[in-house]
Amino acid sequence: MDPYILDLIEHLSGCVTESRLSLFKQVLSERTRYITVVLEDIYQSHNASAVLRTCDCTGIQDVHIVEQRNEYETNGDVALGSDQWLSLHYYNEGTDTITSAVRELKKRGYRIVATSPRADGTTPETFDLESGKAAFMFGTELNGLTDRALELADEHIQIPMVGFTESYNISVSAAILLYHLRGRLNASSLDWKIGEKERSHLLLDWLRTSIKMSEQIEDQFRKDYNPTF
Repeated sequence: MDPYILDLIEHLSGCVTESRLSLFKQVLSERTRYITVVLEDIYQSHNASAVLRTCDCTGIQDVHIVEQRNEYETNGDVALGSDQWLSLHYYNEGTDTITSAVRELKKRGYRIVATSPRADGTTPETFDLESGKAAFMFGTELNGLTDRALELADEHIQIPMVGFTESYNISVSAAILLYHLRGRLNASSLDWKIGEKERSHLLLDWLRTSIKMSEQIEDQFRKDYNPTF
């Protein structure tokens, strides 16, 4: 880890209360990148924001946002600031943004898992977590995932239903799925928590977000920086 980054974190840590710093470290100790979420063309801001809120509550650090026809928007009253603690990755260039997203996720070692009530697949209780990292794709509120997204998927998962309605709301689906998977990660022996280096970089981001005039404070620190070894 770069000594400058560590010294900067220590310096900025002095600009927040001990209780807030302790909360940051506690939340970071439960963050994961073992599973991640992909949102394809979500257009209702309250649903988009509810998914972000669920990701934060279940410790999912990364959300991959695919924009093809619709621009992703958050609703502050629903998100409750959760977006500032997450790492949001946008894919909105070109004519096949879902392929770009999948290609990038595969480079990062993720299995691509389509969530769909129409496709045969595993359930949140039976999904194989042992086979490695997984990215769960959620589609639009009306039509679900596109045919292209389903085609690109390595696996499928569905939430069993016994009523007349065809599917759960997307934000409810995400909450059910992520809650179950997070509980199973907790009970497993998998190495699912983010590493020390990643925690440090996220802590720095959160400190910058939390501190007023953090850019000016950091600029002055950089000018005065004189490391001792």
